[in-house]
Amino acid sequence: MSSPIRDSARKSLADRLLTSLEELVRRHRGLGPQASEDSALHAELIAAEVAHELAMARSALHRH
Repeated sequence: MSSPIRDSARKSLADRLLTSLEELVRRHRGLGPQASEDSALHAELIAAEVAHELAMARSALHRH
């Protein structure tokens, strides 16, 4: 059974994750069109940042 405190913590973690991902999308869209040789590196950077945000959220959920 979930407690109000646990539900609040999960909502806060979810809000932080979604905000972080929205900021990531906004930041990368702001970089503009990339040259083809840069696009693979750009995709790797985005993937690494998303993986980092997900790992942080997963770790925080395990703590609660």
